Amino acid sequence: MFYFKGKGYSSEFVENMTSFKNYLESNPLVLITCKTDVICDKCPNNVNGKCITEDKVSQYDRRVLSKCRLTDGDIIHYDKFRNLILHNIIIPGKREEVCGNCMWTTLCRNP
Repeated sequence: MFYFKGKGYSSEFVENMTSFKNYLESNPLVLITCKTDVICDKCPNNVNGKCITEDKVSQYDRRVLSKCRLTDGDIIHYDKFRNLILHNIIIPGKREEVCGNCMWTTLCRNP
């Protein structure tokens, strides 16, 4: 969410991501999950509720959770989750360690 710029796999994905990002601004409670979720709903890699790149994506998820000291299934306010990511990954420059091999990484290098 830190680097989302309205670019993505498809217009449906971008619309869904934009809508969800706007919703998160109301600081709801969020369920932390390492499986497909509402962000994945319109992703073309989501086939029948399963990500075809699940191994790679779940590695990213596990790295985020580890650095933020969270676990799959935790429920927290989005602002708290965002701050954990900001202070444990973004500010200390650990984003490349988490997801530096993502196909979209150049967008995150040039925010």
